[in-house]
Amino acid sequence: MDQLDALRVFVRIADSGGFGKASDALGIPRATVTKLVQELEQHLGVKLFQRSTRKVTVTDEGRAYRQRAVELLAGLEEMDAMFSRATEGPRGRLRVDIGSSLANLILLPRLGTFRAAFPDVRLELGVSDRHVDLIGDAVDCVIRGGELTDTSLVARRIASLDYVTCASAGYVKTHGMPAHPEELREHHDLVGYFSSLTGRPFSLLFHRDEERVEVDPRGSRGVLVNESTSHLTALKAGLGVGQTFGFMAKPYLERGELIQLLPDWQRPLHDLNLVFERTRHESARLRAFIEWAADVFAPYDCRPK
Repeated sequence: MDQLDALRVFVRIADSGGFGKASDALGIPRATVTKLVQELEQHLGVKLFQRSTRKVTVTDEGRAYRQRAVELLAGLEEMDAMFSRATEGPRGRLRVDIGSSLANLILLPRLGTFRAAFPDVRLELGVSDRHVDLIGDAVDCVIRGGELTDTSLVARRIASLDYVTCASAGYVKTHGMPAHPEELREHHDLVGYFSSLTGRPFSLLFHRDEERVEVDPRGSRGVLVNESTSHLTALKAGLGVGQTFGFMAKPYLERGELIQLLPDWQRPLHDLNLVFERTRHESARLRAFIEWAADVFAPYDCRPK
């Protein structure tokens, strides 16, 4: 038995919750995955997983073993990177997940510079507004907004994005300009955004000095979408009033296709983080991507300087 291969397989099963997922993530046959786990359990003399037709559960012994295995594998990867750094750059597979608008408007147009600098890194980019399971889906890092709740993960803030409240020029011509956010509740159609994870829509938020207004988009005749690029398309199509990132709306505002509404009212900035598992920060390819991505998103940071 190759014990390092067995450790990698074991950790991937423990993190993903399935032998099939581990097989797909590592690119090895399912039979090989099963064989390595069986040999590892025989070698240790303990059961690492409880298996049924529907579910794979890590045993108490398996959880303790996973912690040490993750530390060992991270140390070995860092040691390899340390001694290879002098002669070659970062290399290997790197899986990154990112939202649609961020990928299409910011990351992908500049990705050529990363490939030129790190030609031996094989980047796999998952593009969607779906909230991925960083560990279970075998993802090295994600670029996402919002507060980090999982203490096993690390978040590096790479930008804080602003919002603009807007509607198409045609919509404004037909429905007029609201003078106060409260008018949106009954007199306007709203283009809302709902979470792919929970199915719940996000309210439109308005702050002005000490005033706070929250408008639920479900109270209007508008439309709800769960993908950022489609949300912008719905606004341009004249389906209602909505709040979108300033960098997305800017070219359409400049051309007059979108009109900014309620400019005296602001939605709080949206912190954008690069999130990764704590033990993976030692990966040379991940470190390279983190620093590159931080530079790419820096011009979009709207925090007061």
